Amino acid sequence: MSRRVVHYVGSDLHGGSEQASLELIASLDRSRWEPVLLHHPDATRLADGARSLSVETCAAPRLQARWPVAGTLRLWRMLRALNPAVFHAHLSWPLACRHGLVAAWLARVPAIVATAQLYMEIEDPRRPPLSLRPPRRIIAVSEEVKARYGELGVPPAKLVVVRNGIRVPSSVRPPDPALRAALIGNRPEYLVLTPARLHEQKGHTYLLAAAARVPDATFVFAGAGPLREELERESVSLGVADRCVFLGDRADVPDLLAAADLVVLPSLFEGLPVVVLEAMAAGRPVVATSIGGTDEAVAHEVTGLLVPPRDPGALAAAMGRIRSDPELGRRMGEAGRERVEGEFTAEATACAVMRVYDDVLSEAEGGAP
Repeated sequence: MSRRVVHYVGSDLHGGSEQASLELIASLDRSRWEPVLLHHPDATRLADGARSLSVETCAAPRLQARWPVAGTLRLWRMLRALNPAVFHAHLSWPLACRHGLVAAWLARVPAIVATAQLYMEIEDPRRPPLSLRPPRRIIAVSEEVKARYGELGVPPAKLVVVRNGIRVPSSVRPPDPALRAALIGNRPEYLVLTPARLHEQKGHTYLLAAAARVPDATFVFAGAGPLREELERESVSLGVADRCVFLGDRADVPDLLAAADLVVLPSLFEGLPVVVLEAMAAGRPVVATSIGGTDEAVAHEVTGLLVPPRDPGALAAAMGRIRSDPELGRRMGEAGRERVEGEFTAEATACAVMRVYDDVLSEAEGGAP
C-alpha cells in the first residue's frame, strides 16, 4: 500500500528548482509513494507538468506577507485533509516554504523533509531560521549547499546530500533545422545558448561583455526575468545586439538545446543547476563558472570548461576555444552525456530521496534510522 507524500513548492516561477521537483515526482516509486503537488496559485506551468504525470495537484492559499496566519491555518486544514505520511518542501532559498513547513508541523505530519536547491544570504546567518527547524532532514543538492546550510547552524545530522538528477532521453535529440534557422536568421551560424532566468544571479552581463570578444557566434537567451530590458540595452551599448536573441520564457528547452552548438551558464552562485545536466544529456559541451555546485556537475576539460565568475575575458577564451575546435566540442558533448547517465539520473535521485523518507518515518515511529 502506498503512502502519500505532499510536495510543496511555494514559488510562482518555473526555473531549475521547480524542474528538479518535477523530475523527482516523476521518478518516485508509485507502488510505495502517492505524490501530491501543493503549489503556488500562479505556478500554472508547474501544475500542468505534474498533471501530465497523473499527479494530483492542489493550489495553496495565497499568503499575505503582513498577515500570514490565516493562510497558514488554511494550509494546515489542507494538510489535515490530505493526511500525508511525508511533507516535502522544495526550497529555492533558506526562507522559502516557511509557512508550509510550519503548517506541516502544526498538522503533525509524521515526516517533514526539505530539499535545499540553493543558498542565498539571509539577514542573520548566525542562527538557523525558525522555518528550518521542523524538517527532520534537509536534503542538499550539492556539497556546496550542504556546507552553506551548515554555516547557518543546521545540525550535521540533519543534512544529507542528494544531487539533482534528470530523466535522460534514450537518445540524443536531433536538431530541428527550422528552429535553428529561425534562431540564427542572418546571424553567425555558431549558436551559443543560455537557458536561465534573467536575474543578477545568472551573470548574463558578463556573458554579454564576453560576446563582444566572440564575433563569430549568435547568442540566444531563453528565460524571463526582471533584467530583460536592462540586458537588451546593454547589448546595444556593447555593439552585440544584432547577434543576441532574447526569447523570453520557453517551454521547449530540449528543442533549444538540440539546436545549440554550445551551452553557457555564467552564474555567480548555484545549487546544482538542472540546465547543465540537461545540456550534457543533450550531448552539448558546456562552458560555466567554477562555482560550488556547478563544479560538481561539469568535469573541467572533460565535459566542458569552467572559468572564474565575473570574468568576461575567461568566458570569451573558453567559448572561442570550443568554437574553433569542433572535435573538442563533440568529445565533450559525448563525455557529458556519459557522465549524466552514470551519475545524475532522476531514478538514482528518487531512490536516495525515498531512503530519506524511510529513515525519517522510522525515526518518527520510534525505530532506528
